[in-house]
Amino acid sequence: MENEEAQLVARAVDGDKAALAEVIGRLQDPLYRLALRMTGRPADAEDAVQEILIRVVTRLSTWRGEAKLLTWAYRVGANYLISQHRRSAAEDARLSLDEFGASLLDGLATEDYRGPEATLLAEEVRLSCTQAVLQCLSRDERVAFVLGDLFGLSAAEAAWVLDITPAAYQKRWERAKQRLGAFLRSSCGLVNPAAPCRCARRVARASELGRIDVAQPAYTKHAVRQGGRTVAEAAEELSRLRDAAAVLAAHPDYAAPQEKIAAITALVGSGRFSLLD
Repeated sequence: MENEEAQLVARAVDGDKAALAEVIGRLQDPLYRLALRMTGRPADAEDAVQEILIRVVTRLSTWRGEAKLLTWAYRVGANYLISQHRRSAAEDARLSLDEFGASLLDGLATEDYRGPEATLLAEEVRLSCTQAVLQCLSRDERVAFVLGDLFGLSAAEAAWVLDITPAAYQKRWERAKQRLGAFLRSSCGLVNPAAPCRCARRVARASELGRIDVAQPAYTKHAVRQGGRTVAEAAEELSRLRDAAAVLAAHPDYAAPQEKIAAITALVGSGRFSLLD
């Protein structure tokens, strides 16, 4: 597989447009999901993945096989996402986990929402809430947790992506995991049946606050990669596991928006970017 990747990248760097399109095709969805977990919103993730893919393409000739191609691309993406000046809406709100937990109790209904598409909207609340929870962490903590618990990288791989020592990564990851675990155990009924918050009881209030759009749900109606995990399959997996990491990981395998990818492919094919930079 490593040799096949090396040959593919070599052809792309030599100007083979089909090979370059295949490289982009392999990386676009995982990088989009990384951007989505880090920025918290599809619109922000779309902008971010466009920038990340351009950086990946223009630096493709620097890949030397020191890690898998996707792992290397995660390094490019993580560096961009950690260092970008633009802040997400949740980052601008500067909510701590304690403050976010308190906000979940504000307007919590006494009974489950029973309006149109109740099940879908409860899932929308769950998916948007777990995105928002991650935004309460610092970017360094967030990316450590995302790479390890949500993307399944080993400590050595994640440390390489972040260009830190495995010991430093382990410390960062443990801090994030402990903070998120404590928050979910105290707040989330999916993790702890004794905790107060229930997704189905947050639907009306989340809609009032603009945290979900009942007319155009951002996550339950989001495109999923071909053959990837759907919303229903993610929810089924969650129903079996029900721990803090599972709650945060139980998202569909979102696909990068095709119109953005088509624009990137066209831009690269225009000759404006050199693969030898």
